Amino acid sequence: MHFDTATRQHWMSALAHSEPQQLADLMQTLKLAPEYDAIRAPESGLVQIQARMGATGARFFAGDATLTRATVRLQDGTLGYSWVLGRDKAHAERCALIDALLQTSAHFHSLMETLIAPLDAHRAARIAARHAEVNTSRVDFFTLVRGDNA
Repeated sequence: MHFDTATRQHWMSALAHSEPQQLADLMQTLKLAPEYDAIRAPESGLVQIQARMGATGARFFAGDATLTRATVRLQDGTLGYSWVLGRDKAHAERCALIDALLQTSAHFHSLMETLIAPLDAHRAARIAARHAEVNTSRVDFFTLVRGDNA
């Protein structure tokens, strides 16, 4: 089964930004435990983070981040990949497994509804809660202009 790039980017992002325990719980609830082979066992390394001043300037390296990647192959030959921030190897392997399952027509629609949609909703709720927390300490500055032009 072939998917457009945007669809796959969406589910890969949802998996990469998911909380490890929540993903493990959802997999257990859905009874997802297919047989697979680890093509690339989960391994951790560093990646350089690039940034732009004011989001428009020239790129510069802002620092390093730990990344864990994994690759698995289902029994039908479908490959699944993952890249997650941090050192959680089990999480990276689960993400790769779900990536492989989402590429199969037998699992795509059910996993998009029962796994990816809840992960998206949970992430949106976390972001909204963080924005609300930050907005409680927001300060608006303004300048008063004196009446005389002296």
